[in-house]
Amino acid sequence: MMDKILIYDFGSQYTQLIARRVRELNVYCEIFPYNHEPKINHADYKGVILSGSPHSVLEDDAPNFDVSDIRGKMPLLGVCFGAQMLAHQNGGTVARSEHREYGRANLDFIDHTSPMFKGIPAESQVWMSHGDTITNLPDNFKVIASTSSIPVAAYRLLGEETFGIQFHPEVTHSKDGKFMLQDFVVGVCGCKQDWTPESFVDATVAELKEKLGDDEVILGLSGGVDSSVAAVLLHRAIGKNLYCIFVDNGLLRKNEFDSVLESYKGLGLNVKGVNSKDLFYTELEGKTDPEAKRKAIGKVFVDVFEMESKLVENAKWLGQGTIYPDVIESISVKGPSATIKSHHNVGGLPDYMKLKVVEPLNTLFKDEVRLVGKTLNIPDEILGRHPFPGPGLGIRILGDVTAEKVAILQEVDHIFIQGLKDHGLYDQVWQAGAMLLPVQSVGVMGDERTYEKVVALRAVSSLDGMTADWVHLPYEFLAEISNNIINRVKGVNRVVYDISSKPPATIEWE
Repeated sequence: MMDKILIYDFGSQYTQLIARRVRELNVYCEIFPYNHEPKINHADYKGVILSGSPHSVLEDDAPNFDVSDIRGKMPLLGVCFGAQMLAHQNGGTVARSEHREYGRANLDFIDHTSPMFKGIPAESQVWMSHGDTITNLPDNFKVIASTSSIPVAAYRLLGEETFGIQFHPEVTHSKDGKFMLQDFVVGVCGCKQDWTPESFVDATVAELKEKLGDDEVILGLSGGVDSSVAAVLLHRAIGKNLYCIFVDNGLLRKNEFDSVLESYKGLGLNVKGVNSKDLFYTELEGKTDPEAKRKAIGKVFVDVFEMESKLVENAKWLGQGTIYPDVIESISVKGPSATIKSHHNVGGLPDYMKLKVVEPLNTLFKDEVRLVGKTLNIPDEILGRHPFPGPGLGIRILGDVTAEKVAILQEVDHIFIQGLKDHGLYDQVWQAGAMLLPVQSVGVMGDERTYEKVVALRAVSSLDGMTADWVHLPYEFLAEISNNIINRVKGVNRVVYDISSKPPATIEWE
């Protein structure tokens, strides 16, 4: 049986990062909200981690979690809020900090006899992010690390494998954080480091064969990483019983419909391309609200997919490229994770289609999906593709969507993306694209005054899209791309570059 770590989420922005760091140790882990039902069988896990939280243990309605069936029975680690909650529940004192403790700090005391800090160097840099602090520990708690301003940076409960740390080992600013997590996950919990892309492929293909048998599966391909890897995994398990459908919604990148179909030929997949541009344009006519556009695109996609799937008479399953962040967000802790907008990708199909859902990637993060894809020998041009939203250019055209606007944005986008590739910058960027703005500006071309459209270029660096920073592309490159766009794309006379980070901005403009 595979060794697993359980992470309870109290709403922290860093919870997924804890999971990613554990996965990087080749140890499998799962995230559940602290208030998740049904009750989890802790015997299935080798250890438990309690995440941070935007809440304070001093709040009247603070998250309250009973750890009595965990403590003393398996290793337990509280991170930030998790550490404060454990101390507070056992009679310790947690108080508001005089100054918010945020940013870099150094551990000026480390108990190297503690299994949590084996080999951690003196003055190790850690990252703090809390407004409360533990001022007094219960009698059976022992301090195992301190900073100059925080006497209780880390503690251990005597007589059991329960630990608390008031900093975040999962962020890169905690220089030795990965080794601290390794000390807990591997050293204290005793997890075997055998969860690898190869083991995932072998186990998943075997599970799919058993689950699906001779059943037929239909899957909507997008040309992106997730659906492509899901398709190849399913194909390896059931071969010709997988039927893939690639819908041209008229909102793809320039020439993308043909190029994506061509790229799948070498993978041996059974793919049918469906040109439905006009249906999407008709449904989008006159719609300017971003959510209304998303819903219109989703509706037509479902209609087209339903029509095409009926041609596969014996299909019993719907294959989807759902990945782990999608799953986590759908069961997130109530409150902290507010809905910002509907998901980029179109959701499932209506109940009346009576298809069961199979999601072979729903335990993986995006970077893990790419590693699995490499193991499956999927070409780099597919695995290295930037993420692209399900509604496509429909949410990169601000305001109403028309075929004319799509054509303009496709040309702009093509010049930008091809330029990134030609200059060796594409792989240094996590996601890039262009936005067509609902404004016009005055310009001069030749001896004529123009009043034409404005486009914004966007390029961000990120690990998984949860947070992102704008990429400092060379000025010379931006100048060349701007010049090429204005000279080659009729109807555009001004180019701007988006230098907003996420948060507070989102990656897409709608």
